[in-house]
Amino acid sequence: MKVTIHIWDLPLRLFHWLLVAAVPAAYITAKIGGPLIDWHGRIGIFILGLLVFRIFWGFVGSTHARFLTFFPTISRLAAYFKGRWQGIGHNPLGALSVFALLAVLIAQVGTGLFANDDIAYAGPLSGLVDKPLSDQLRGWHNTVFDLLAALLVLHVLAIVFYRCVKKHNLVVPMLTGKKQIAKALATSISANPATGFRAIGLILSLIISCIAMWGVSDGIAYLYHPGQSYQQTAQANPGF
Repeated sequence: MKVTIHIWDLPLRLFHWLLVAAVPAAYITAKIGGPLIDWHGRIGIFILGLLVFRIFWGFVGSTHARFLTFFPTISRLAAYFKGRWQGIGHNPLGALSVFALLAVLIAQVGTGLFANDDIAYAGPLSGLVDKPLSDQLRGWHNTVFDLLAALLVLHVLAIVFYRCVKKHNLVVPMLTGKKQIAKALATSISANPATGFRAIGLILSLIISCIAMWGVSDGIAYLYHPGQSYQQTAQANPGF
């Protein structure tokens, strides 16, 4: 017998699906280039905001959104591979995937902020580093994307495997926030129920995310050169 429980909070689900939309959009705008390359940069900054939000939400969000709840420790991984792990959120192997994707996305966005293509695009922070380093970061930006693409393919394959082989639908819970689990498992975890997110944590996470996006777009330039955009600052002072 199974029961339905609430597992994924709304902010986490919005983060997930906005990221699902933003990453392909960033790729498509980069490939098409031309007038869309500016949108590639804007989407990259938006992804940065999503990542900053997720990092803070990993500490102040509801139970199953918090990193400590599903961090893939050695003992948890060992229990999982021995078939002894029990839980309702990310399993230890899935948690490894989550942390790997977050790390690679951070590297992807971080290198993009400082990269340039020598033609039509310069990252919003490219003026803070010298040209050789910016060029090197552009190469890393492309290389990291290959790693990101591989991880995303593995992620999708894992979802298909769980749906077809283990008969576990991982997509619906991320849409509805609800998941069906065995009643015995629900009973075993009832002593430690999931706690909901607090409004103040959500507000703080959103504020910090917005500050990060503002900072890498025009914020840093404004602090040093009030009244100028970052691109104007970089042109006026390439060695800044």
